[in-house]
Amino acid sequence: MDTVTRAHLAETIYTEIGLSRNDSAEILETLLARIATALAAGETVKISRFGTFSVRQKGRRIGRNPKTGVEVPILPRRVLVFRPSQVLKAQVNGRDLPDGE
Repeated sequence: MDTVTRAHLAETIYTEIGLSRNDSAEILETLLARIATALAAGETVKISRFGTFSVRQKGRRIGRNPKTGVEVPILPRRVLVFRPSQVLKAQVNGRDLPDGE
């Protein structure tokens, strides 16, 4: 299974839309930067028929070192969460949804 990279996405934009390679790469970088900026600011990013990216706050808790069994505090942090749309779930599972969904 191959991994989709920035270079691959930029090349796809280039071949599908017909912009120059530089313009395609610039569009991709601008899009990714806008998504990252929005998430860093705590905004939710929803891409229709794909999914929703959001940031969730996790509180402080006590964890345990699996080797030694010693308790270790885990500090509060923000985590990135992705919820796929029903359309994406269906596509990944090889099913089609009716157009209205």
